[in-house]
Amino acid sequence: MLDKAAIILESFSPDGGPYRLSELSGRTGLPKPTVHRLAADLVRLGWLERSGPRYRLGAKLFELGSLVPHRLGLRETALPFLQDLFEATRETVHLGVREGMEVVYLERIHGHEALQLPSRIGGSLPLTCTGVGKALLAFSGDELAEEVLSRPLPGLTPHSVTDPARLRMALEKIRVSGLAYEEQGAALGVSCIAAPVFAGGATVAALSVAVPRERFSPAQLAPAVRTAALGLSRVLRGSN
Repeated sequence: MLDKAAIILESFSPDGGPYRLSELSGRTGLPKPTVHRLAADLVRLGWLERSGPRYRLGAKLFELGSLVPHRLGLRETALPFLQDLFEATRETVHLGVREGMEVVYLERIHGHEALQLPSRIGGSLPLTCTGVGKALLAFSGDELAEEVLSRPLPGLTPHSVTDPARLRMALEKIRVSGLAYEEQGAALGVSCIAAPVFAGGATVAALSVAVPRERFSPAQLAPAVRTAALGLSRVLRGSN
């Protein structure tokens, strides 16, 4: 039953929902009576919310996710540096960590005119399509990089790097400079710069600044990104 309940919860997507029982049954492949029974239990627990005939994810899931110790501690430690980076650039700022071959976003700060980006707090994107993801991938060891390079590379836009040779070259440049650049790989019209964050000799996160392509100025943005990442790394090393 737990497995089936998880299938129902994981059938929700950032751009979809709320869903009717018939839609949940179709998305999960589970019989409608099973979905009906489990959905009622999930509503009772607060993991789903019901509005008329439709269901959406419940607030209880957000509360539980925000309590994950490692992520909570990292986010709280990083927040002052992210705020400083936002104040210095007045552009959209991200903090992300790696889960498998994806980057999961722990925080995003933006102004009143937010960029149209696929990133969202708690959401995930392929490592190879984002600046944060590339920064994480470049400094997470050769074994992971080779595994990623051996598989078909996903593309979110026509500008995403899907050629293994190009990605390998990009990762080598990131390791040399300590900065990852992404030009329209995750969203059209958006460029970003990212830098890795270290603690205990390992890469634990990466942060980035994303800007509209027409005002992308690496020479101005790179020092601010590097400073924020180094500052956060220094604090994390001191807390271990």
